[in-house]
Amino acid sequence: MNKKTLQIQYFLFSQYFSDGLRITLGVLLPSLLFALNNKFEVGLTLSLGALCVSIVDTPGPVVHKRNAMLISSFLIFVSAMITGFARMNTYVLGLEVLLFSFFFSMFVVYGNRAAGVGVAPLLVMILMMDNNLTPAQVPFYSCLVLAGGLWYTVLSLLFFQMLPYRAVQQSLGECIHEVAKFLRLRSAFYNPATDIEEDYHQLVTQQVLVNEKQDAVREVLFKSRLLIKESTHTSRLLMLSFVDVVDLYEQITTTHYDYTSLRNKFGRTGILENIEHLIQLIADELDNIGFAIQSNTTYKKHSDLNAYLEQLKYRIDVIGETEKEVSNLPLKKILINLRNLVNRLNDLHSYSSQRYTAKENNRELEYSRFISRQDYSFKIFRDNLTFSSSIFKYSFRVALVCLIGFIVTKTLAYGHHSYWVLLTIIVILKPGFSLTKQRNYERMIGTLAGGLAGVLILFLVKDKTALFVLLLFFMVGTYSFQRINYVISVIFMTPFVLILFKFLGGGELDIVQERIVDTLIGCGIAFAASYFIFPSWESEQLQRNMAGVLRANINYLQILAENLVGKPVQTLDYKLARKEVYVSSANLSASFQRMTSEPKRKQRKSKEVHRFVVLNHILSSYTATLASAILHKERHVYPQEDVRLVKRALAVLSESLKKLEPAQPEAVAEPLITETEKLVNRATTAEDLLLKEQLEFIQKVSTDIRKTTDAILA
Repeated sequence: MNKKTLQIQYFLFSQYFSDGLRITLGVLLPSLLFALNNKFEVGLTLSLGALCVSIVDTPGPVVHKRNAMLISSFLIFVSAMITGFARMNTYVLGLEVLLFSFFFSMFVVYGNRAAGVGVAPLLVMILMMDNNLTPAQVPFYSCLVLAGGLWYTVLSLLFFQMLPYRAVQQSLGECIHEVAKFLRLRSAFYNPATDIEEDYHQLVTQQVLVNEKQDAVREVLFKSRLLIKESTHTSRLLMLSFVDVVDLYEQITTTHYDYTSLRNKFGRTGILENIEHLIQLIADELDNIGFAIQSNTTYKKHSDLNAYLEQLKYRIDVIGETEKEVSNLPLKKILINLRNLVNRLNDLHSYSSQRYTAKENNRELEYSRFISRQDYSFKIFRDNLTFSSSIFKYSFRVALVCLIGFIVTKTLAYGHHSYWVLLTIIVILKPGFSLTKQRNYERMIGTLAGGLAGVLILFLVKDKTALFVLLLFFMVGTYSFQRINYVISVIFMTPFVLILFKFLGGGELDIVQERIVDTLIGCGIAFAASYFIFPSWESEQLQRNMAGVLRANINYLQILAENLVGKPVQTLDYKLARKEVYVSSANLSASFQRMTSEPKRKQRKSKEVHRFVVLNHILSSYTATLASAILHKERHVYPQEDVRLVKRALAVLSESLKKLEPAQPEAVAEPLITETEKLVNRATTAEDLLLKEQLEFIQKVSTDIRKTTDAILA
C-alpha cells in the first residue's frame, strides 16, 4: 500500500477522526432539531453544554470518561448559575473571573483529564458574559446547559456500548504506527551517508511519541480490563498484541551497536545498506499490521521477509569468508535480532488475522503494576497552594491574566464578541513557556489562514445547502485535529465560526476583523504573561528529569548485573525496569525539546544536555541488548571480570546521580554474587568475548555520562 494512502487511511480510522464525528454529532444535533421547531436558542444552549463536556471526552477507560463528563456537567451548571447572576454587576463578574480562573486552573494537579474538567466551567463562564439574561431566565438557561452536557455524556457512552473495543483497537493501531516510524529512524544508522548525531536527535524525539502512545494503550486496555473484569476472545487478542508490541519495541532497541565502528568495518561491503532495506520492509509490514488492527480488518502479508533474511544471511557468510581480518559476529547478532523481529511480526499477524486461538495468558503479568494511578485527594490540591508549586504559579498567572483580559475587553469595548479575548487566553496559556509560545504561534497562524479561507468561502458560496455542508466539514476537521495538530484545527475552526455567524445573521467582514483583532490581543496578553508573570522555564525541571533517567538506567543495569552473577531475575521485574527507562527517557527528551524553544538566555548548556540525552539512550539500548539476550539463555555465572565492568559502570552512574540529587541516599547497592556454588562456569566462547567488548563500551558510556553531568552542573 502506498505510504501516503496508508497515512490517510490511518487518519480516517483513527480515534481522532472518530472523536471529530462524535463531537460534531453531539454538538450540532440539538441545534438542528430545535431549529426545526423554531426554538433555535434552546438548541444552541444545549449545544453549548455538549461542547463543554466534549472537552473531557478523550481516550481512556470508559469509567473515567463517564465520571469526568458527569462532573463536568455539574460544574458547567454551577458556573452558568453563578455567571448568570454575577454578570449583572461588572465588579462581581470581574471577581468571579479572578477566582474561577485560579480555582479551575488548579485542577491541572490531577492530570490532563481533570485539567479538561476545569476548562469546561471556564468556557461556560466566558461565553455567558455577554448573554443578556434576566434573573428569572438564569435557572432555566443553566438547566439547559446541564441537559446539553448530559445529552453528550449519554451519546458518548452509547458509542462505547455499541463498539466497546474500538478505542483499544485505535489506540493500539496508532501505537504500532509510531513504533514503525521509530524502526524506520533506527534503520538510518545503517546508512553510511547519514549523520549519526542527527539520527540520534530524530530517534529520541520519536521515542517521546512512542512512549505517549504506549501509555495511552495501557490506560485504555489495562484499566478497562481491571474495571470491567472481562476476558473475552477479542480482549485477550488485544492484550497479547500489545504485550508483543512492547516486546517488539524492546527488540528494536536491542539492535543497537557502535554504529561508527560498524560503518568503519563494513561500510565498504554494502551489507549495511542491505540491513537498512530489510528494516524498512519490516517497518512497512508493521505499519500494515497496525492499520489492520486499527481498522478491524484482516491483514495480508505484503513481503516475503524470510527470503530477505536468507539473502542477508548469505551475504554475511560471504563477508565472514572473504574479510578474514574482521569478525562478522556483530552482523550475525544483527541478523538474529532481525529474525526475532520477523518472528514477532508473525505473531502479530496471527492475532490481527483472527487465526489465533486466544487462550488465557499464562505469563500472569500483574498488569496493574504497569499503569500509573492518579490520586484525587484534596491533600494534593492543598499541598500545591504555595509559590513553591509550579501549578500554583501557573494558576495564579492564569487568574491574573484573565482579569487583565476582562478589564481590557470592558475598557476597549471593541465589537460584540469581546469574550474571544478571554477564550484565546484560556486556550493558549499553558504551564510552561515553550508550550505557550507554540500554542500562541499556532493560534495566530491558524486564525489568519482560516480567516482568509472563510472570507473567500462566504464571498464565493451563496447557496445555504452548500454552506451547511461546508459547516459540517469544518466542524469535523476542527474537532478531529484539535489533539494532533492545533494549527490545522484552528484553520478549520475559523471558517466554521464565520459560516455559523452567517447563518445567525452576523456581518461577514466585521466578524472576521473582530475575531482576528481579539485573537491577536489575547495572544499578546498570554505570551507576555508567560514571559513576565512567574515564568516556568524548562531548564528548572531538567535536573530532576536527568536524575530520573539515571535512576532508571541504574535499576536496569542492576538487573543485567544480577544476571551476570547467576541470580534469577523475574520477567515482571525486568519489564517494569524496562518501562521505567522508556518513560523517564521520554520525559527527559520532551523536556529538552521544550527547552530548545525557549529564549537563548534561559537555555542551560543545551549541547551538553543533548549529549546527556543521547548517551543515556545509548546506555539503555546497550543494556537492553545484553539483558534480553542473557535472560533467554541458560543461567550461569559469567567471568568475574565481566561483573567488575558492570560494577564500575554502576558506581560511576551512582556518583553522577548523587551529584544531581545530593540529598538522596545511596542510589544503588552492589550486586550480590549468589548461587555460585550451584552454577558452573562455562568455557570462554566468541560470544563471551563480544559480551566483554560490549560491557567495556557500557563502562565507557557511563564514564562519558559522568563527564557530561559534571559539565552541565559546572
